[in-house]
Formats: sequence, structure tokens, C-alpha cells
Amino acid sequence: MEHLGQYDLNCDLKNGVNMCCDEESFVKEINTTSIEYAVKVLLMDLGEDINREGIIKTPHRVAKALFEGTRGYKQSAKEIVEGALFPEAGVDSTKVGHAGELVIVRDLEFYSYCESCMLPFYFKCHVGYVPSGQRVLGLSKLSRVTNVFAKRFQEPQRLANEVCSALHQGIEPAGVAVVLQCTHINIPDTESNFFDSNHKGLVETLVSSGSGVFENNDADTWGDVFGLLKVRGIDKDKVHVKRSLDQHWCPSLSSKIGEINPIMITAVSSILKSLGEDPIRKELVGTPSRYAKWLMNFQYCNDIYVKLNGSLRSGVDDSLHTNGEVSFDDKELHSDLNLPFWSQCEHHLLPFHGVVHIGYFIPKGFHPVEKSLLQSIVHFYGFKLQVQERLTKQIAETVSPLLGGNVIVVVEASHTCMISRGIEKFGSNTSTIAVLGRFSTDLAARTSFLESIPNATSL
Repeated sequence: MEHLGQYDLNCDLKNGVNMCCDEESFVKEINTTSIEYAVKVLLMDLGEDINREGIIKTPHRVAKALFEGTRGYKQSAKEIVEGALFPEAGVDSTKVGHAGELVIVRDLEFYSYCESCMLPFYFKCHVGYVPSGQRVLGLSKLSRVTNVFAKRFQEPQRLANEVCSALHQGIEPAGVAVVLQCTHINIPDTESNFFDSNHKGLVETLVSSGSGVFENNDADTWGDVFGLLKVRGIDKDKVHVKRSLDQHWCPSLSSKIGEINPIMITAVSSILKSLGEDPIRKELVGTPSRYAKWLMNFQYCNDIYVKLNGSLRSGVDDSLHTNGEVSFDDKELHSDLNLPFWSQCEHHLLPFHGVVHIGYFIPKGFHPVEKSLLQSIVHFYGFKLQVQERLTKQIAETVSPLLGGNVIVVVEASHTCMISRGIEKFGSNTSTIAVLGRFSTDLAARTSFLESIPNATSL
């Protein structure tokens, strides 16, 4: 495995991010190289072999995803609006109470990078305005302007404020209203919550921002907005307004950092610089440490391994090992469903999370294996740099000897890389299956188990 001294690392990272050239393409190439180098440093500090087949291209993939996800720094909302204003008679009044008032576009889906932890968060945007000056904005530009500010390191309230301000300045309407429904993944702390199956996996918040006739949060005009959003399950009383958002909405802000290798912090800071951010900006000062701590969750931990082995030794019921003395007619199918897990994609260093379903046979009249034991196994393999296919196989192979050899495992997961890069496919999820023993040949048994999985599994 490669080794990098701290002196060489600091010099190389600083050189990589400070070099510049008049040619934009060359700057981009230099910055990409710097990010790739920093990612290699992070991987090596996690104990990974950067030449391993599944990881060798990860630095390039991560750099590409980060550039795509922060391209808003190089885009102008003003230029987008100026080229899409159209004359429309009858919308020249700045007073409410005339035909042609509120225009609202709902359910625009985006992702942004959280400035506190550098992980993507998902949000739905509902944005509207009251036209004036006998002109209207092309509807698609409401989405494009929002995306300019989404593709930056953000926090929800500032994001809403920036979208609102840009639209108000560009359109010069009677007022602009923005409502965001934001969702942030909440990874449990492996040091304290490793075996807590009741951990809440997502944090949600509602924020709003208004200008002009929407400047007053109690203005009647907001009634029209929330009346149209009511069917989306949005409760006006639960919406944060300007400057009212709890500063700890990001889960990383409420967890202890502990000691972090300075080399990792330097590497993350260099990534922020390469993307055009200032690591010493007030909101970003602690971000390198928090992101490094996040990555450390997926480092091999001997203490966790010991805990798991102890659970395996104490939690196995020998009654499941019948050595063929009990026929399948005397066994019944048992299902343990919705075991939550969190993991980190080794291809993009982005989180994926979901649930695991495990099915196996037990002799009639006997008790199943403790669900907490299965949950511990799921967590153990989840908290690694992973791919879902391997995760499914590892869980199946580990529980198989504990459960009599006849096992089916289904993993359902939502992948951040599906929404924060490439196709940006919101709402998709991925299922993988591993079968051993009887389930590999018994179609009826497989079907029976699969039909027991809830149709509306929440990811």
C-alpha cells in the first residue's frame, strides 16, 4: 500500500489547489487532479488499498461528481432570467386583487451539498411569484434559477433566501414565495448507536422565504401559496421562515468530533478550495473535520468486530441445526423484515441506506434467532465502503450457518449517487437478492417470502 508523509501531502495539496492558468479548461484539469489526489489520501487513511479494482477509479469519480454538484458557482441566475422574460398584458399591477395573480410551480426536485458535512441532501422546491410590469418569466426558468443555487454548498434557509432574492431582482414582480421540503440522511454514530435499531434515518425540515407582497410571513398572499401546497402535506405552522431554522438541522452538528488525523482535514480542505469555496468561511470552518469523521464511520473497527463475534457466540440457537433430522414439512418459514442499514458506496464515496429482509426456516415450536443479532450483522457489513451486491452476499453467507443453511436475503436501498450525479433520478431504489440452500431451488418458498415484504417499504 502506498504511503504519503504529512510534509509531502501538505506541499502537494497546496500546490495542487493554488496553481492557476488563464485557460479555464486547464484550471479545471488542475483542480480535478488535486481532488483526485486528496481522495486517494482519504482512502489510504481509512486503510483502503487505492489500487483495489473497485476503488482504483473512485478518486476520479468523486472529483467528477463534486464538480457536477457544485457547478452553480460558475452559473449566473441573472443571465437565466434576463433571457426569458416575456410581455403579457394585464399583469402590470403591483396590487393584489386583480386577474392574473399568483403563478406557482410545485414539486421541483433537487439535491444540494450540505455545507456542514459535505453530504448531499434532497429537497422539493415550490416556488411562485405575483407578476407585475406586464411581463412573466418562462416557467422552466424557475427551476433553472433554483438549480443554480442548489449546486453549491448550502443550508436550507440560505438556499431559500438566495433563490427568492435572485428571482425578485431578476423578474421585478410584486413578490416571490419559496418553500423547500428538505431531507438529510442521518447516519448513526457507530460509537454509541451501533446496535440501536430505532435510530431515525432521515432528518426533515421545511423552510420558506418571501419578498414583496410575501415579505410579511402573515400576509394573506401566503394563504394562497399554502392552500395550493396543502395537498402536498405541508403544514404552514411547521414551516421555518427567514433566519428561524434550527442551526443543528444537519445531524453532524450535534455529534462530537473527537480526534481526526490532520492529514485528512488538510485533504478535505483542499477539496473545498478546488471547488471554489473558502474553507475558513465561518460556516465551513468545521466541515473538513465533520466530513472526515463521517468517513471514519466506514473504517474497519476492531471493537465492532469483537462486539459482533461476541453476539454471534451468545445468540445462536442450536435448535436450528437439525442435521437433517427434521423434514421441511416440520419447518415453517420465518421472516425478519425491515432491518435498517447505512453504508457508503465505494465507487463515489456517497451514502446509500435502506432495509434488509431475511427469511429462513425454523422447526415448528422453536423460537427464531434474536432479531438484534441479525441487526448487528447487518450493521457490521453496512459500515464499510461497499456495493449493494456485495453487501447482500456477505449478509447471506454470514447468517446462513446460524440459520440452518436455508436463507434468503433481500436488500432494498436508496442510493445518493442516483440523485446527486449522472441521471439525477429521484425516488428510485434498488433491490438485490441472495439465496442459499432450499431457497435456491424452491420457487414457492422464495415467492412466499417475497410476498411477505411490505409493498410500501420506506427508504
